[in-house]
Amino acid sequence: MSGTPASAANGVAWGTPTARGVVAAATLGSGLTLLDGTVVNVALRSMGDDLGASLEQLQWITNGYFLSLASLILLGGSLGDRLGRRRVFVIGTVWFALASLLCGVAPNAEVLIAARVLQGIGGALLTPGSLAMIQGAFRAEDRSRAIGAWSGLGGIAAALGPLVGGLLVDHASWRWIFLINLPLAALTVWLAQTWVPETRDPRAHTRFDVPGAALASLALAGTTWALTEAGGAATWWAAGVGVVAAAAFVVVERRTRGPMVPLGLFADRTFSAANLMTLLVYAALGAILFFLVLQLQTVGGYNALEAGLATLPITACMLLLAARGGALGERIGPRIPMTFGPIVMAGGTLWLLSVGPDVSWLRDVAPGLTVFGLGLALMVAPLTATVLAAAPDEEAGIASGINNAVARAGSLLAVAALPMAVGLAGDDYRDPARFDSAYGSAMTACAVLLVVGGLISWITIPHRVQSSDA
Repeated sequence: MSGTPASAANGVAWGTPTARGVVAAATLGSGLTLLDGTVVNVALRSMGDDLGASLEQLQWITNGYFLSLASLILLGGSLGDRLGRRRVFVIGTVWFALASLLCGVAPNAEVLIAARVLQGIGGALLTPGSLAMIQGAFRAEDRSRAIGAWSGLGGIAAALGPLVGGLLVDHASWRWIFLINLPLAALTVWLAQTWVPETRDPRAHTRFDVPGAALASLALAGTTWALTEAGGAATWWAAGVGVVAAAAFVVVERRTRGPMVPLGLFADRTFSAANLMTLLVYAALGAILFFLVLQLQTVGGYNALEAGLATLPITACMLLLAARGGALGERIGPRIPMTFGPIVMAGGTLWLLSVGPDVSWLRDVAPGLTVFGLGLALMVAPLTATVLAAAPDEEAGIASGINNAVARAGSLLAVAALPMAVGLAGDDYRDPARFDSAYGSAMTACAVLLVVGGLISWITIPHRVQSSDA
């Protein structure tokens, strides 16, 4: 090894070569999943044309990844705490890279969907590990600076996604949005093995909640299948499997030792309300990005690069203003930011109704997405702080993981349900007239979800959230 990582017992000091190596490894790892999340929407139209995919298959190309990621991210965090955060992070990164290779060479939509599910499993292993490695490796007094650097650099990765994805799709092939992950993953593994000290949680439970993870996956898969493939006996079977698995999940989590999801957390009204609001808001966010990028390409005539760059106002607002939103929440409490943030986002969503055949980015897209981004930046940090404050300190990690999984599940379910709800199916994403007609209904539904999320916060979130340990 060329580096000299400090031991976990001593802790890594900020400003040292080891500190830079740890942050670089964690940022590159989480950046892989962030980059992948932002480039796929840009490439969906190109994938559909190349593979002859239906709209339902395009939904599964997006949702297959979110399904396995949302179902297994909590188990991935538990594995890291028990077996070693660096070890599981490296395994997840290698898994993600191999799944990306399969995505890049997929000969048809079915293989691509399966590869995306495998990619989500890798993401579930490496995503929680990226932050946990920083938390476990750095000295307590340096953790906030390290996490701030990780967060800011990760935001840059998200911002680069539409640009990189659009360039690759337009000037090479959509396959390269996956193949580019291979050298990035190799660099990530080298950095982790060279600089990151191994850490574990000595309090971690000795057994893993495999039944809980399996039931959560089955519940989400059945529900998603039923929402995506509406019609026929198979739909009702899928819905039934989803409902039964969800009920069994609750029973298992109540009875098992060391559950993946400690249901007692939901006894706190604020924690439950914040997660319900998260489900609605991130459902709207996922659906808006899915529909808007396709609308810009199918109806507005944008190429992939133009469609990707069109969404940058959201990322710019988050990079520039999310920290200020957090500071405002600390000053005035979370209730107002968590109420008016989603309502402002709804206003931006309604502005996007003007996106059509004669779309102007300056007139129709940029203002709406800027307003949307302002609302998102106002809401995100107070929401995270509220979730953490509503949980006991010793369960802050699992509380954050639950909120992360809920956000991804919201996007998963919305992308599954909304196309069918607004009358889209088959090859309709290639038909400008049909897609344009459905787009307005989808945006209106998303605005309603955001307003309901804001109202839930106004009714249920207190002005100040006192820690459960206080």
